[in-house]
Amino acid sequence: MSRVAAIDCGTNSLRLLIGDATTSDERLMRITRLGRGVDATGRLDAGAVERSLEVLAEFRSVLDRYDVSSVRMTATSAARDAVNRDDFFDPAEAIIGVRPELITGHDEAALSFLGATAELDPGDGPFVVVDIGGGSTEIAFGTTRVEASISIDVGCVRMTERFLEHDPPRADELASCLSVLDLYWDDVRAAMPMIGAASTFVGLAGTVVTVAAVELGLAAYDRSATHHFRLSKDAAEDVFRTLATESLADRRHNPGLDPERADVIVGGCCVLVSMMRRFGLESCLVSESDILDGLVRSQLPGVS
Repeated sequence: MSRVAAIDCGTNSLRLLIGDATTSDERLMRITRLGRGVDATGRLDAGAVERSLEVLAEFRSVLDRYDVSSVRMTATSAARDAVNRDDFFDPAEAIIGVRPELITGHDEAALSFLGATAELDPGDGPFVVVDIGGGSTEIAFGTTRVEASISIDVGCVRMTERFLEHDPPRADELASCLSVLDLYWDDVRAAMPMIGAASTFVGLAGTVVTVAAVELGLAAYDRSATHHFRLSKDAAEDVFRTLATESLADRRHNPGLDPERADVIVGGCCVLVSMMRRFGLESCLVSESDILDGLVRSQLPGVS
């Protein structure tokens, strides 16, 4: 089967996957914070763009080592919000050879669902697949296909920049963040009244994987340990309490926590924990297969 490549240009990180429907030859992640400050300014920061382009140059060198039949590169929340997105898109296209696709939140939800559920037994559905990103969170409901989806403007970077100003965050900042998130869950409930019928809650992306890794106390990243780990609500709450009460300097030393993610992980925890509280979700099936895997599968003939 042909080998293809996918690049996800997210608010917090840039990621690359090279593979096919069954094999991952290369999977890379670099935190560049492309969306830093976009929520407040509506513009991509020049320094963030430069960091991201440097990573794309690294990805280009990796791509050159493989015989890939196609490359699909997508841009999500930060680019959707930025009026100067072409400052990134133009040089990104020159480096990679394809232009980033500015996908909608619904497209993002569908690709995440495709990637996350490919390995799951439909008998464990219906699924609610939640992708907590840097600037937005996508929620999709279905069993073998997406039956409903929604994208909301909450994520680890956005919530941190909006609410968590002190180190460590003050109690009133956390309360404000959680209160605002509750309003978003009202919107989700209205748009997806069937969400309560889901049998399995599947959580994707850096925040969810990090909370699982901290709960497991991983000294080094281990995809096999976090992929399909069952994270209980109680464990998520414990990790949240620990990280939210530590200073940034102390938080960086938690096993399982990438130091580069330490400044935004509490904002991400707010999203995860508040959703589990609001919808009565007792556990989360952590998935390392996500939008990247969906992007790969979307390029393969006969695979859906």
